[in-house]
Parts: sequence; C-alpha cells; structure tokens
Amino acid sequence: MLDWQITNSNNEASFRAVSVVDDSIAWIAGTNGWIGKTVNGGKSWNYKQVPGFEKLDFRSLYAHDDKNVVIANAGFPANILITNDGGRSWHTVFTLRDSAAFIDGIDFWNRNDGVIYGDPMNNKMFLLRTSDGGITWNAFSDNERPNLNEGEASFAASGTTIRCAGKTTVVIGTGGKTSRLWKSEDKGKSWKSFPVPVIQGKSTTGIFSIATYKENAVVVGGDYSQDTLKLNHVFITKDGGKTWIPPVVPTRGYRECVQYLDSKLLIATGPTGTEISFDGGLIWRPESDEKYFHVVRKARKGKLIVIAGGKGKVGILKIK
Repeated sequence: MLDWQITNSNNEASFRAVSVVDDSIAWIAGTNGWIGKTVNGGKSWNYKQVPGFEKLDFRSLYAHDDKNVVIANAGFPANILITNDGGRSWHTVFTLRDSAAFIDGIDFWNRNDGVIYGDPMNNKMFLLRTSDGGITWNAFSDNERPNLNEGEASFAASGTTIRCAGKTTVVIGTGGKTSRLWKSEDKGKSWKSFPVPVIQGKSTTGIFSIATYKENAVVVGGDYSQDTLKLNHVFITKDGGKTWIPPVVPTRGYRECVQYLDSKLLIATGPTGTEISFDGGLIWRPESDEKYFHVVRKARKGKLIVIAGGKGKVGILKIK
C-alpha cells in the first residue's frame, strides 16, 4: 500500500519530532541537538546540530515554513528555541530551570496561536501559550491548568500526544498510572477529561499518540516495557472521546505514533513495526517489519509523509 524510501541521516540520532509543512518542506529533530530539513520533498536533507545544545534531546517541533520553526527539548532544563532564517541561527526564547519540567509536545491552531504542554508541576499540567508564532511564551494561570492524578503524566515518544484542531480545540493524552484524553474547546481556558480504556497503571503504560479527524480520534500506546503485548493499546472514538471502541484486529504491539492519512486511512508505527488501517482503525494490517521507527507525520497541506526513528533513520512514504 505504501512505497517506502528509507534514507540515513549519517548520524546516530534518535528522531522523535517531525513537522511536515507541505509536499516540499519538512523538519525533524532528535537527540544530541540534531535538526534536519528538506525543501524538496525528502529527496535530500540538510542536517546540523544546534550550537550549544549538542547534549539535549529535541522531541517537540513545529515548522511554520522553511524559515520559521519552534523546537523544545525534553528534560532539564526546559528550553524553547526558534529560528527565522531556516536553521542557520537559533534563539532561546524560554528556559525553565526546574527539575520537574519536562515538555511533551507542541502544536498550533494557526500561524500565531499555539500551545506547549508537559508533565505536571505542582500536580497540574504544565501549559504555555503563544500568540506571536512562538516568539514569546506565557504560562497558563493555575485555574486554567488541569489537576492531574498522582502518577499521571505524559509521553514525548513522538510529540503527538497533543493535537490542535479547528480554530480553538486542543486534545491532550496523558499516561502512567492514569491515562485520559483531555479536551479544550477554548484554546485551553477550560478542560474536560474522558477516561480511555487503554492499558494503564504503571509509569510505562498509557496513551503515547493521538490522531484526530473531526469528531473521530484514534489513540495508540501500550506498555513500552512490553512492546509486543497486544492488550488494550489501540482505541477509537467517534464522539469526541465520550465512548471508545476497541479494534477488531489491533496493531501487533505497542505503538508510539498514529496518523490519519485521509478520513479512513491511518498509519501507526513503533519500535517493532508499522501497520495501516483502511477503515478508520478497526482492522490493522502489517505494513512493515522495519524496526526502530518512532514517529510518522503527514503534510498539513499536501500528501508528503515522513517517518523517522532511531539509529538516524528517516524515510518518505508514498501512497501507491
């Protein structure tokens, strides 16, 4: 179903962040400060390490175009950087030196308005907002930040546990001892939570990725300490999270990323393989046994699909 064109970045970075703008422009980010960019649909990539950040792991990335990009690292200290010259120079626009700080994902509704979220601080979800494309970031007020249960956090395995949709909706998936879908329809000012029957209860379990299409959503995850376990790791909702349906045939194990390719076609990937579904997530069919992939994203405007993972792996997928 998919034509795979796998390349190698010639470095050993583990790439977990991908942002695909259109059929020409895509960016990836990973360990040891590595950033990659293509402007010709993946025919060639330009890689470089962000100076001064060679020891950090960039797992959150949003590219507005070939010049303007926002990135954030996972772990301490939490940094947000931007470039406005295509990656020739990077500027730190936010730093939080708190041992509890851990950024899990970033997304935008439009060119200006976006949100970053992370693991809880003081038992509340960490949330930042921007209204100028990422140049400045401001903390949400305490009464806007959801209270999380003990042991409820999130995963930055693919940067896709946050999805902005429409003009004002955002959904976030949590995991760990409690795994829930959090939904706001007013850009994060107020939140509702929905229980998800995904495997949970341990720090290694829960939702690792969300894909949304109108009121439909698919979550994937599982237990990364048992990555071939086929138990309660994929679920579908058709009513915005109120009810969840298990697939008839699930993926072959723990998956770190799921992505809609059209209204019915989905792809899910993880360290042990990749599957596709033609019916909105009910039946998953093996697509590839290629290992060590973490993230797959489709162009916001166009058909370009980029997959990336460990050991410097990067690929372009095309629908046959």
